[in-house]
Amino acid sequence: MSGSVAIVGAGPGDPALLTLGALRAIREADVVLYDALVSDAVVGFAPTSCERLYVGKRGGDHAMAQHLIEGLMIRLARDGKRVVRLKGGDPFVFGRGAEEAEALRAAGIPFEVLPGVTSATAVPAYAGIPLTHRALSSSFVVATGHEDPEKQRSAIDWASLARSKSTLVFVMGVERLQHIAHELVTHGLAASTPAAVIADGTRPSQRCVTGTVASIAQEAQRAEIAPPAVLVVGEVVSLRETLRWYDRSPLFGKRVLVTRPLREGPESVRAFLASGIEPILAPTIEIAPPDDPEPALRALGEIDGYTWIVFLSRNGVDALFEGLAAQGRDARALASTKVAAIGAKTAERLAHFGVRADLVSGRATGEDVAHDLLGATREGDRVLVYGAQEGRDVVRTVLAENGRHPVVVAAYKTCVVSDAHFAEKVARADILTFTSGSTVRGFAQLLGGDAAAREAARAKLVACIGPITANEALSIGLPVDVVPENVSMESLIAALEVHASAPA
Repeated sequence: MSGSVAIVGAGPGDPALLTLGALRAIREADVVLYDALVSDAVVGFAPTSCERLYVGKRGGDHAMAQHLIEGLMIRLARDGKRVVRLKGGDPFVFGRGAEEAEALRAAGIPFEVLPGVTSATAVPAYAGIPLTHRALSSSFVVATGHEDPEKQRSAIDWASLARSKSTLVFVMGVERLQHIAHELVTHGLAASTPAAVIADGTRPSQRCVTGTVASIAQEAQRAEIAPPAVLVVGEVVSLRETLRWYDRSPLFGKRVLVTRPLREGPESVRAFLASGIEPILAPTIEIAPPDDPEPALRALGEIDGYTWIVFLSRNGVDALFEGLAAQGRDARALASTKVAAIGAKTAERLAHFGVRADLVSGRATGEDVAHDLLGATREGDRVLVYGAQEGRDVVRTVLAENGRHPVVVAAYKTCVVSDAHFAEKVARADILTFTSGSTVRGFAQLLGGDAAAREAARAKLVACIGPITANEALSIGLPVDVVPENVSMESLIAALEVHASAPA
């Protein structure tokens, strides 16, 4: 049985630059072979069942030789696997994708090529440098700054580049900046021509230095610019300060600890990256079945007997539909029951399964949520509350005191994860974020107790998604600097930006 290979361009780093075709291929992959310049956020789109193999090369350090990579692709495809060969930028733009396609064709392996956004255009754009401009440049040229070392002589026509009025873009050239500048000036380009070097483009670690062709090598060395980097030469570089946008955020380049469960992490990662913040995935808890699953399973068989079912989180939604699926049932089981969702994200998760919530409460505390439910329900209503094993009992109490008949079942429980590198991740972070009381308690437990947690949080910004989470953090002595008005990741990031912009 023969599988297939997709040679996929992952773009320069920001997962927002993935094409729809690339995303589809990654999500359907059995095996992903990825390079050094592919960001963790992009690899993270692969399903949990997917085998992920690093085959990257950086600075002469090769995880696997090129011919071995090609042989591995062929072997995996012959084993019937759907293989994604994931390459930074575009695989056919200085990416050796053509060589890999040739090897696949010779071996009779079916393949497709999904182009990616090349760093040659994306990185300058993220630095605020357009490659063309009606008043400054009508064309651009892309060249490599690192040719095949086995070539006897350079294939770059330096004289033509120097004479052209085009914007010049060199990829993989940071280690040869002095040589590139020398060749351009020697062949006639004015030494005063503006130039810029952008490292780690489209990522929160992006850095940009500007100068002239004569000075750019020294400027880059002074700033300790390291690969991967793109060199741009031309008058368009002068627009950088006017058009820069990505690295203007007050949080740009900050590192944030993401403590929520791993399966919720990708959403947070994308939200933080969009704001120029570097996420550090450090889940403190994971979701597991409750100690006694029988009450929740029994409740599924009695759904018709409830007037309302209340979901306190997305995890409750997932638990219910996993339980229904195990019984050969689906969303039709809720046809005669009204549904309440706590928070917009819980409502979105319900919609994923084809259920539109009759009530969406955006309130922050259990007391507020309970009063929203009182307004929607009537005396005598039977209400099933589907939540966490360790959840607060306030919703049940308020409903019961007001003539409703609530039944609370544990749909799942939270467990503290094991992470030998957790303290190291905390030390790297500038901002600590917590999205539930459980993430706070897990944070303290992983560090060895409340005192250790307080010490680890010293001099760091602490942000909690809502007042209940904030109260849990305060109870163990953590300082809480940011609590948004609305309980959502978007509101949390907005509140962090406001805090960072405030006068000292």
